[in-house]
Amino acid sequence: MNKKAFIFDLDGVIVDTAKYHFLAWQKLAQELGIEFTPEHNEQLKGVSLVRSIDIIFELGNVQASHLDKNKWLIQKNEDYLSYLVDIDESEILPGVLPVLNYLKDKNQLIALGSASKNARPILEKTGILPLFDAIVDGNDVSNAKPDPEVFLRAAKLLNTSNENSIVFEDSVAGVQAANIANMTSVGIGDEKILHEAKYIFKDFTFIDVSFIESLIN
Repeated sequence: MNKKAFIFDLDGVIVDTAKYHFLAWQKLAQELGIEFTPEHNEQLKGVSLVRSIDIIFELGNVQASHLDKNKWLIQKNEDYLSYLVDIDESEILPGVLPVLNYLKDKNQLIALGSASKNARPILEKTGILPLFDAIVDGNDVSNAKPDPEVFLRAAKLLNTSNENSIVFEDSVAGVQAANIANMTSVGIGDEKILHEAKYIFKDFTFIDVSFIESLIN
């Protein structure tokens, strides 16, 4: 049996917590008098917190000190965490669990590679933490995607080569990071946005067993 490493991003790939990030950023933007739409939010996908707030300030032509930015970032994170209090397995996106369970049944290696600093509690609350052999999140890395650090660390923890690693991502930066690392990139979302991925699916309900088998073999 071939053993591959399957590395999953979190927000927008496994769970639908991306909407809570959007709500928290939108709240912050409104308080600053900045219009922030779902289209603007696309620019923040896979991007670090510090870069995200810079993008929002640029949208509104707002100047802020380093101290003020930190204050806003703390508030944003508190707002985001307040949305997470009540999450459960219903937040897992359609089609994800069958893929994770199939990989487990086939003795494949599963890792999380996410910029989120709240990854572990989210996996715990949704009940899928035991399915993961390794977790690398925003607490473990210093470089944001498209730097491949998060995926390289995951592959190393799983003792797997980059060539035998498959990454599932919903952001352009994440797909680029996987490609830079010489890993197989699978984009989850809009093919117009994620066209750099080797494979693209609208969501996990479009992924069938034969595709997963082809990745294993």
